[in-house]
Amino acid sequence: MRLHDRTFLLLGGTGGIGKALVESLSHSGARVVVASRQPEGLIPVSGVSSVQLDLAALDLEQQLERLSDAYPDIDGVIHCAGQNVFASLGNQPVSAIDDQLMVNLRSAMLVARHFSPRFEKAGYGALVFVGSTFGSIGFPGYTTYCATKFGLRGFSEALRRELADTPVQVIYVAPRATATAMNPEAVNELNRALGNTMDAPDAVAGQILRAMERDERRRFLGWPEKLFVVINGILPRIVDKAMLKQLPVIRRFLNTGVLS
Repeated sequence: MRLHDRTFLLLGGTGGIGKALVESLSHSGARVVVASRQPEGLIPVSGVSSVQLDLAALDLEQQLERLSDAYPDIDGVIHCAGQNVFASLGNQPVSAIDDQLMVNLRSAMLVARHFSPRFEKAGYGALVFVGSTFGSIGFPGYTTYCATKFGLRGFSEALRRELADTPVQVIYVAPRATATAMNPEAVNELNRALGNTMDAPDAVAGQILRAMERDERRRFLGWPEKLFVVINGILPRIVDKAMLKQLPVIRRFLNTGVLS
């Protein structure tokens, strides 16, 4: 996929990875339309437009219609938006569960539903979904987040196969732990305690763009996380045992930042 002279709609462009993607895409010669619930937080960049879009809204479909009418040249979408809560399931408010389902999964499905017919009619287009290692490995304290990311991975795989005889590209990229403001300090401390490597947002953005440029169907980031994804798929009991050993450490940090 060429990036130069393309117009990408970027969802989640005000977050850590999203901001890095804005810069990387701009340097690659792409035009970027950043959609956010609070677009005023975006630093002005040449070739970048900002629009308001609430991914958790019930009228998301109508918002997308207005957006694509305003920007008919959009020929690629990068869904990089996401929410998470690090807490045991019983300590997660229903509102937090609903928000993660709406933003992480439902919005991706509605965005694809809106744009894939347009891209197919145009004869080209790309749908890029930014998932997570937790979309392949269930992790304690992230039950809802894992459910949404497992769902996103399955959705993108099914959609790619559904559109396999069309010119529409569907790409899934799964980062590991990333150092962004979305992580509360308890999560940063947990990653340090477990010895987990946290990637910088610009490094993740670079990997996403490489996957796009090489027309990869899927890309998993980080080692040994990529290995654990494979092991969890064929021998999940091995990962069960590893997680059980980590559970006392995880419980030290779990629920320290629970929403009320």
